[in-house]
Amino acid sequence: MGSLVEQIENYIKRLLNQSNGQLRLQRNELADLFNCVPSQINYVLKTRFTLEGGYLVESQRGGGGFIEVSKLIFDHPEEDFLYTVIDIIGDEISQQKAFNLIQNLEEKGILTERECAILLSLLHRRNLSIQLPYRDYLRAKLLRAALGAVMKSDGEEKL
Repeated sequence: MGSLVEQIENYIKRLLNQSNGQLRLQRNELADLFNCVPSQINYVLKTRFTLEGGYLVESQRGGGGFIEVSKLIFDHPEEDFLYTVIDIIGDEISQQKAFNLIQNLEEKGILTERECAILLSLLHRRNLSIQLPYRDYLRAKLLRAALGAVMKSDGEEKL
């Protein structure tokens, strides 16, 4: 039936297909189901459910921690990929989701290490000193603007 990693991956993919592409799971419950440690679940998510692979993963640790997996659709060139990412951001985005997106854009070679460092600092909650949900709205607006700037070429904005 395959390795444990493949079993967990296939199980999550089946649930995603049944739930219209968005899923929220309890890490510990999933680990209990597969008789493994929660870090094994984390490994599967980190290696098999990447942004480049078409997934956005948000993980909340601690008591009652959860994993939220969203299936994305893009098989586009880089520019279309950025349009898709900008659509994913929507009107609000949590710090963790923003950080995951930025890090994945760096891994894909769309953002440089320096651009990532600037964005991570800019979008950190300590620098957006307003209350939720306004902070998540502002973070989304700033991130969309930054990615729009990345998409500029020849002085003409593509968005």
